[in-house]
Amino acid sequence: MASLNFNAHDIKPTASLDPIPAGKYLAAIVESTTKPTKNGTGEYLEIVLEILEGPYKGRRLWERLTLKHHNDVVVRIASATLSAICHAVAVMTLRDSHELHDIPMTITVALRKRDDNGEMVNAVKSFNKREPTASAPRTPLSHGGAPWKR
Repeated sequence: MASLNFNAHDIKPTASLDPIPAGKYLAAIVESTTKPTKNGTGEYLEIVLEILEGPYKGRRLWERLTLKHHNDVVVRIASATLSAICHAVAVMTLRDSHELHDIPMTITVALRKRDDNGEMVNAVKSFNKREPTASAPRTPLSHGGAPWKR
């Protein structure tokens, strides 16, 4: 038996770590770190994204981009993903990953089955510019405006 001086009223319980449903979410990069690959022969950029609104606000997703590796295909895929992120947040010349932080973008999240244990996990499938909200003003149609105003 362990003697504890603990009051659960003082600490928020752990939230569910089940994957979020597939779909589009407003998110921003909140952390980024360069780490060595498991075998030590390469390097990846680990990006932490946080959902900014809706029922999953505050949930985090991770993306790993292997930017240094002996396999050129792996690097090319990671570089294309990093380019998509840069386009989504309008940071076209990147010197430091922190320049990508805290800029809202729309991400498309999917569910995939892990190879090692078969559990379902989230995977970010695309990074796009922030989609306008329903309350945002819309630009008029280029062919003379809305049909009911012609």
